Amino acid sequence: CFHGGDSADKAMERVLDTAALLHWPVDELNGGVCAPSQRQELERLSSSRAMLVSSIDIQWQEVAPAWLNQARQAASLTGDLPRLSDVDLDVLALALGLGLALVTDDYRLQNTVRHAGGSILSVVNAPSKAVWIWELQCTGCRDAAPVPEGVHRSKNADAGSCDRCGSPMKVKRRRA
Repeated sequence: CFHGGDSADKAMERVLDTAALLHWPVDELNGGVCAPSQRQELERLSSSRAMLVSSIDIQWQEVAPAWLNQARQAASLTGDLPRLSDVDLDVLALALGLGLALVTDDYRLQNTVRHAGGSILSVVNAPSKAVWIWELQCTGCRDAAPVPEGVHRSKNADAGSCDRCGSPMKVKRRRA
């Protein structure tokens, strides 16, 4: 867990995900960078916290389309893309596009940022220990394939059938 020092400029050097907005002390949030889509998410999760956050110095940064494409490509390379929400992609795009550390407890975001060469700070939980690649693995012949962009975001959704033997495919991870 990152416990910031006295320097106010430390907050400006990082992108804050919604978990940080929900759980960090207000003085740690000042100057942090966030995506506008996080406002609606924060309001949905905690209207009182959303009101508090609206009163502090957050840099609400629009997400450039090129940054969003970069985030999609990075998450696609690790296989994390199908399991990231639109807000997750916005936050990831800001971190990668601005070249800033990402403050998140989301292991998929941590994985993608690390794989792309970026840095992360955790909110409450310990950071992930390894970088991994998600892939589709056949439950029959164990053949592996990359996770296509169109795989449904739900963990329990059908991931398709094996091209080789026709058995169901499951999303599995392996170390990068």
